[in-house]
Amino acid sequence: MTPADSLSDHAYQLLVSLVYKHSRIRIGPDKQMMLANRLRKRVRMLGLDSLEDYAAFVASSRAGDELEELVDLLSTNHTHFYREGDHFTFLTQTALAQFLPDLKASGAQLRVWSAASSSGEEPYTLALVLAEYLQAHPGVGWKILASDISNRMLTRARQAVYRMTSVAPVPAEQLQRYFLRGVDEWEGTCRVGPELRNRVQFDRINLFQGSYPISAPQHIIFCRNVMIYFDLESRAMAVERMIRHLVPGGYLIIGYSESLMGINHGLQQVQQGVFRLP
Repeated sequence: MTPADSLSDHAYQLLVSLVYKHSRIRIGPDKQMMLANRLRKRVRMLGLDSLEDYAAFVASSRAGDELEELVDLLSTNHTHFYREGDHFTFLTQTALAQFLPDLKASGAQLRVWSAASSSGEEPYTLALVLAEYLQAHPGVGWKILASDISNRMLTRARQAVYRMTSVAPVPAEQLQRYFLRGVDEWEGTCRVGPELRNRVQFDRINLFQGSYPISAPQHIIFCRNVMIYFDLESRAMAVERMIRHLVPGGYLIIGYSESLMGINHGLQQVQQGVFRLP
């Protein structure tokens, strides 16, 4: 490996510090080689001579949106439809029934926010669940806000094209009703149909930006498998900001491997990963 291909400890710490300040994503000391490997193609694309030059560029005032590109490259986005399925069961068996009387009486929409939507599998699963459940309640309107820090992931999510392996957990009748199967060069893929796509609005939101562009309180917020990358202070900050956007009695749902221990949040735990605002 040439010096241009290596990432010094100083440059690594500089990039890690910039990423943390921007996104609160904590990159451990064991990720130096991984970061160098992911950055080499980007360095060539920008016409820079070395990883050291890249670190200096990101830290400079000339970088523009490059810090967001760096966060994109570091983001791990592993997901599929109906991931951690107990949460969707809770939605249909408990949460939706709780909100229906008030929604019907007021004519208000059911509002659900997928706050770490990655490449779209989670919000489209939510759309599947809501479309199926609310068939029996045609007067109830609903919409889903889906957000992520990564513009790259948001672009993929808006395209809504997935390999068949990703949609394997979707029941066959739902797959037939709500998805369009790819043919010819798209063989082995499918696309979420317009009935669901039109229900999901994708926006870029950094959970640590000054304020969120959310005009109405949400009934349910999914924020799963992103807080594992945050330290305790950052988790507390994200939770405090998100629950400002919950209706009374609304739910915050986090991932199986995540915890709110050590955070003074005022929520009631209902089951694993499910918390209710009193």
